[in-house]
Order: sequence, then structure tokens, then C-alpha cells
Amino acid sequence: MTVLSFDESGVDVVYKGTEFRLEKALVEDAVGKSYPDVTDHEVLKIVEEDPSPTGEPRRIGDIVN
Repeated sequence: MTVLSFDESGVDVVYKGTEFRLEKALVEDAVGKSYPDVTDHEVLKIVEEDPSPTGEPRRIGDIVN
């Protein structure tokens, strides 16, 4: 299970027991959108090879506010 924790400057990730951080600029470059417009599902696709997102995608801008 992958855990994503969003804040205004990036995403803390726990993936297969390993913790790391994706900085805001890296997420923007990987997805090609401004950070607040990126969805949690898009971040999950950066982290996992074959993700199985559940529920509706949520914008980071909505999550951190």
C-alpha cells in the first residue's frame, strides 16, 4: 500500500516501507501541470508502476486547503 501525504511544498510518500519526498517542482515537471492542479491519482502514477487508484481523483489544491 502506498501512502501519500500532501502539503504546499511537496508530497511525503511511503511506498513498500520506504519513505521519501517528492518536491513540488518534481511533481510539476513529471505531470506537466501546476502543483495545485495535479491530482492524487497522477502522483500515484509517478510512484507506482501499475497503480490501482480508488475513488475520485482529488486536486492537490483542494487537499491542502
